[in-house]
Amino acid sequence: MAVLGQWRYFPKTHIVAISIIILVIIFAVGKQSNHTQKREVNTVTIASDAPLASVASLDPWQQTELKPGDNLSRIFTRFSLSAADALAIAASDPKRVLSLQPGQVIKWQKSDSNNVTRLRIETSPLIAHEFERDIDGTYKYALDEKVADRRPKFAHTTINASLFLDGAKQDIPQSILIELAGLFGWDIDFALDIRPGDEFSLIYEELFLEGERIGFGNILIANFVNRGREITAIRYEDGKGDAQYYDPSGHSMRKEFLRNPIDFARISSRFNLKRKHPVLNKFRAHRGTDYAAPTGTPIKSTGDGKVIFAGRKGGFGNCVIIQHGSRYQTLYAHLSKFNRNARKGRRVKQGQVIGYVGSTGLATGPHLHFEFRVDGVHRDSLRIKLPKSRSIESSKRVAYKAEAERMIEWLNSLRADQLAGG
Repeated sequence: MAVLGQWRYFPKTHIVAISIIILVIIFAVGKQSNHTQKREVNTVTIASDAPLASVASLDPWQQTELKPGDNLSRIFTRFSLSAADALAIAASDPKRVLSLQPGQVIKWQKSDSNNVTRLRIETSPLIAHEFERDIDGTYKYALDEKVADRRPKFAHTTINASLFLDGAKQDIPQSILIELAGLFGWDIDFALDIRPGDEFSLIYEELFLEGERIGFGNILIANFVNRGREITAIRYEDGKGDAQYYDPSGHSMRKEFLRNPIDFARISSRFNLKRKHPVLNKFRAHRGTDYAAPTGTPIKSTGDGKVIFAGRKGGFGNCVIIQHGSRYQTLYAHLSKFNRNARKGRRVKQGQVIGYVGSTGLATGPHLHFEFRVDGVHRDSLRIKLPKSRSIESSKRVAYKAEAERMIEWLNSLRADQLAGG
């Protein structure tokens, strides 16, 4: 019965051909046994690897790349696939596999009646989710997960123009450069501190699948020399699989606060208690730092905290104030609009977008006015020494330092080899 249930997926030409073969066999056997008036019925068995598998393999795969707003129902409607199948697949969906995202690829095979026999959702080059139709119309789910080959890649760059321009000249991917800037973002203001002659070295992972590079993995170690100051970050994974970055002594690279709430913006006005206000045209203390940037540029919370104000606030225009623990407070003013998650009473994470650059309130042009307060007193965010987060646990310190020494030696060896090679 299992075989017969699959006949509806066969092309009609195959069904006709197999039927003729069966009739010829029955006729021949019946003719030979007429004198005994005994009729024998031969059973034709279709092997699992012959014509059923070959017919299934002939079904062409169709595919589409998901667009913003797409879901399974819309995809099935767009390509005239069975709506009942969409419901059946959704019913077998484990752990929200069908939370589809733009850019993902969805593939399917179908029968002549537009029933989906197989569905494949590729969320990345390494992970795909497959659904296969059973005889009763239900679907079985399987995870297709591949393991990439991780190969370390060394790079060294001297900065003459900018981190991104000079890094790109050394074929360092943009995603790695963004991760590098985020890694050192607690110690270096990339809008203010970078100078020609600064340099950095790093070892990062390239991901390969079947000999083809499919992407990039983690930064394993990075060293940045900024204005003569040397900073090293080392990736360390504990026994539970959790990974963080630490300096050679075991202090976390992650501080309690980011140095800069906007990536690569220009500082247009510094902390100055005797500055002349550009709109009011009179001397008025400027208790913050202004970052000039185009309208709509994302603004990030510089630390974990709770939004205690989000709304219109006099000359500040659209403004967000975040409380960080009991001592620290940050203010973000002149926003064009708020991020929907930055509402009063909500908790935000460090690096989370809370709003977008604008020119609301007393502003001559689009920029962010940023204030940093300690115990209610305004402090210069560019000069204050930021509090550090916790260091590596004492029980792991010996193992970490041994690993750190090995990684630093590896990086220095590769850098020396490159310099020696010219």
